[in-house]
Amino acid sequence: MIHVQTRARRAGAVLAAVLTWAVLLAAASGCSSDGMDEVLGKPRAPEDVIRVSPDDGSKGVRPDEKLTVRVPGGRLESVKVVKSQDAQESEVRGRITDDGLSWRPDDRRLALAARYTVDVVALDGHGRRSARHTAFTTAVPDERFIGYVAPENRAVVGTGMIVSLEFNREIRRRAAVERAIRVTAVPPVDIRPHWFGRDRLDFRPERYWKPGTRVTVALRLRDVEGAPGVYGLQHKTLTFTVGRSQVSLVDAAEHTMEVRRDGDLLATVPITAGAPKTTTYNGKMVVTEMLEVTRMNSRTVGFGGEYDIPDVPHAMRLTSSGTFLHGNYWAPDAFGNTNVSHGCVGLRDVRGGSSRTPAGWFFDRSLVGDVVEVVHSKDKKVAPDNGLGGWNMGWKRWKAGSAVE
Repeated sequence: MIHVQTRARRAGAVLAAVLTWAVLLAAASGCSSDGMDEVLGKPRAPEDVIRVSPDDGSKGVRPDEKLTVRVPGGRLESVKVVKSQDAQESEVRGRITDDGLSWRPDDRRLALAARYTVDVVALDGHGRRSARHTAFTTAVPDERFIGYVAPENRAVVGTGMIVSLEFNREIRRRAAVERAIRVTAVPPVDIRPHWFGRDRLDFRPERYWKPGTRVTVALRLRDVEGAPGVYGLQHKTLTFTVGRSQVSLVDAAEHTMEVRRDGDLLATVPITAGAPKTTTYNGKMVVTEMLEVTRMNSRTVGFGGEYDIPDVPHAMRLTSSGTFLHGNYWAPDAFGNTNVSHGCVGLRDVRGGSSRTPAGWFFDRSLVGDVVEVVHSKDKKVAPDNGLGGWNMGWKRWKAGSAVE
C-alpha cells in the first residue's frame, strides 16, 4: 500500500512539472492555448481584455479617425505607440486617464502615409497581466500642397523683406494652414500674417526689421488639410538674417534717387522713370530678385512690341507685374533730365554692365529685401500684393488679413 501511494505521489509530481514547463514555454513563445488558459484561469484572448482602435491590420485610416486604447475593467499598465513616417520613427505622446481604463494621444489627429504600432500591457481585476500588439497604416493622399517661401534659407536680406508663401493649390482652410506656420524673430518683434486671396500668405512686422535681426520660419504643414482632400507636405524650418538698412527714394519729378544707408545719405543718383503714358508706380517696393543681365520684352508685361532688349544689365525686380530698377545704355541723355521708360526706373550703364557706372555701383551695394520708394510720379500707389508691396498697407488693415480670430 505504501508502495502504491509513493508511485502515485511521483506521478503527481511529474504531471505538475509537465504543467509548469508548458506554462513557461507558452509565456516564452508569446503563444497560448485556450485549454491551458481555462485551466489556469487566464483571459481567453488579449483582444477581449484590451480594445485598440483603429483595428489591427487596418489600412487607409483617415487622419480624423480616433486612436484609442481601453480596457473594460482592471487598468492599463503601459501604452507605447510608435509612428513610422518617411523612414523615421517617433513615439506618440499620450496619457492614461486617472481611472486607468483608457489612453488617448496628445495630438488627436493621425499623420498621413504613416504606420502606427501599438503595444499595450494591462492588468485585469485579479491582477493578471495581458499584453497586446497591433498595427495599422494611415491613408496616403492623392493630392498635396506646398508653400514656396521667400526669402531663401540662410539668406542675408534688407530691412524691408516680407516673408511670403505662395501655395501651389488654393487654400480653402486658411486658418488651419495659418496656425501651422510660425514666424519668430530675435530680438523679438510682433509679426503678423496677411492673406492675399487663397494662395498667398505674407508675414511682416509693423515697421521695417532692425538690422541684425534673425528670423525663423517654421513650417508644420505636413498632413494639415488645406482644402477638402488636399494635405500639406512640408515639415521644415528656415532662417534668414537682416543685414544693414538701405532705403532709396526715387523722385520721379526731380529725376533723382537718394540712397540712404543706416539713415545716412550715401549718394544721389540721376535716374529716368516712366514716360507720361507709361508712368512708374508710386509707393514702397522691395527688391525681390537681382539679375546681372536679363532680357526684357514688352509683350511679357502686357505691352505690344515696343521693345525687346536681350541684355539689360544690373536688373533688380521691384514688382511681380514687371517693374524693375535696372541699368540703361540705350538712352544716355535721359538720366537726371527726362522720364522715358515704360514704367521701370533706369540708371546709367554701358552695354554689358560696369561696376563703375551708377547702375553697377548701386547693384553691388544692394540686397534682396532693400526698399525702393517712388514719389511724385503721376501714377497710383503700387498694390500691396504686387511683389512685396505690403508696406503700403496700414498696420490695422494688415492685421485684419489674418484668418485666425
